[in-house]
Amino acid sequence: MSLTTELIHGIPVDQSTGAISVPIYQTTTFVHSAPGEHQGFDYTRSGNPTRKVLEDLITRAEKGATGAAFASGMAAIDAVLRLLKAGDHVIAGNDLYGGTYRLLTTIFKKFGVTVSFVNLQDVDAIMSAINKQTRLIWVETPTNPSLKIVDIRAVAAITKANNLLLCVDNTFASPVSQQPLALGADIAVHSATKYIGGHSDVISGLVVTATEELGDEILFIQNATGGILSPIESWLLIRGLETLELRYKKHCENALAVAQYLANHEAVEKVFYPGLENHPGHEVARRQQKYFGGVVSFRLKDDRLEAAVEFSKATKLFKLAESLGGVKSLVAHPATMTHASIPRERHADFGITDGLLRLSVGLEDSADLIDDLAQAFHPSLIADER
Repeated sequence: MSLTTELIHGIPVDQSTGAISVPIYQTTTFVHSAPGEHQGFDYTRSGNPTRKVLEDLITRAEKGATGAAFASGMAAIDAVLRLLKAGDHVIAGNDLYGGTYRLLTTIFKKFGVTVSFVNLQDVDAIMSAINKQTRLIWVETPTNPSLKIVDIRAVAAITKANNLLLCVDNTFASPVSQQPLALGADIAVHSATKYIGGHSDVISGLVVTATEELGDEILFIQNATGGILSPIESWLLIRGLETLELRYKKHCENALAVAQYLANHEAVEKVFYPGLENHPGHEVARRQQKYFGGVVSFRLKDDRLEAAVEFSKATKLFKLAESLGGVKSLVAHPATMTHASIPRERHADFGITDGLLRLSVGLEDSADLIDDLAQAFHPSLIADER
């Protein structure tokens, strides 16, 4: 059975009423038949029937053992990092979401966790960064915002040989395109706010583990810290999963058209999109992803902040906003928006320049999106390069 069919029919029909849509169990507590005796649920922080359906769905989608839903993508990442203890060392990519960088370098730094940022495409660099305190390698692929591709199987071979955990942030690919656990990862995380929710109306995070033992640790953290997803938001994600592959496939088709247009534009210095054959990670992406993704980043030849601001304010269909993965197209300026928490002096290390723009390509007609980009290239952006 295909994943798309499984996601649709993996949603149970309500046994008490026959409702084909999962009921929203908007309740804080559940009645016990006797002290300590209940029907599987006692308090919604610890478990909720609507959330349980979602957690079971994402577990099947990621081919894992256990799933847990959180109030945001950052809450999900935080839960995974709470597996660490003082003195532990993390190896993370040198191109990752600014919020993850901030969490590692501020909050967990105070708790005695250290981190090294390395090029995870370089096996030798990873091996050189491992020390006796290393416990976790944190991978994004495709990365944010430069869309580098990390070979999950290659990194998994290193983690298994060195008894380390491998966590893959699978937000950009989504489970319909890439399944990190099947490639050797121990944990997959999602900012489900993005493609899984898909409509820019719910903030949420998901964690899926390869083993029940590791899943029990995550569920304990979920219950103990309380950063759970509400029943209503769980229901919204269940609805999102039903149409995920249909939406994601269209995102990717539009993104490829946009990337090809930008690659031939005289005002563009470089396009970052793994679906382009000249992308350095194209072959690895083709092996481990079903689709190439709905995000396109590009650098203007005029690499000044003023030029990027001018362009981002000129688009009409591409709305200037944070986030990605929704039905409406968005444009973001990583240096001042999504990655502003990374110190400016480190931007070059992460591939961020003032002229870099990130597009979340939506579900509009691709010709309309290209027309919008074309009119946003103000004559001054082109004239300066002649």
